[in-house]
Amino acid sequence: MKILAIEASGQVASVAIAHDDKVLGEYSINYKKTHSETLLPMIDEVVRMTETELESIDAIAVSKGPGSFTGLRIGSATAKGLGLALDKPIIPVPTVDGMAYRLWGNPSLICPLMDARRRQVYTGLYAFEGDQLIVKHEQCLAIIDDLIARLNELQQPVVFMGDASVTYEAFIRENAQFPVSFAPAALREQSAAAIAMLGKKMMEHGITETAREHKPDYLRASQAERELGNKAKDFRI
Repeated sequence: MKILAIEASGQVASVAIAHDDKVLGEYSINYKKTHSETLLPMIDEVVRMTETELESIDAIAVSKGPGSFTGLRIGSATAKGLGLALDKPIIPVPTVDGMAYRLWGNPSLICPLMDARRRQVYTGLYAFEGDQLIVKHEQCLAIIDDLIARLNELQQPVVFMGDASVTYEAFIRENAQFPVSFAPAALREQSAAAIAMLGKKMMEHGITETAREHKPDYLRASQAERELGNKAKDFRI
């Protein structure tokens, strides 16, 4: 099984090609450029360097959200365009699940944090049982104060990752009443290779959609709708 993966949900733009259980190539960049500038040239480069014919891929895995509205639109539009042109299925990988998958084998609970501004984060709660990623709490929008209060009730070690783990590190260390650790920079951010590998598992379980069906999952309303009163929900475990 050969998969092209696209990750554009946050500041990192990342593309990868995986064949069965091997990542043939990954190209990631996190530096002052928009995804509209980077994604297609990055795909061209990773395809060229791995000598991959796009027609030979079996599916396109894409980080479906949550995340940046603009980034998700660009990533999904790129995946849809390629899917339609190549007549390939889309594997819609939940962004936060894909982040947690990077910490394969970690014995702690895994809590990715993506900055959603105004003390809100996109988050979820995960654990590994053998080689299986177990979703303890599906990805959601939460207020950081409420999230830490709920984790205090669990009294289990937690490892945090994602851009907001840096933003709120001091707050977490001060308020957490459980053992805390933070993923290193090399594993902290989103990765298309993780999207590819988790996408492979999803495809093996028949979780795909057509390019025409695919759309991003923003997990919250647009800014205009939020200004009418939509708020983050309490984080419940």
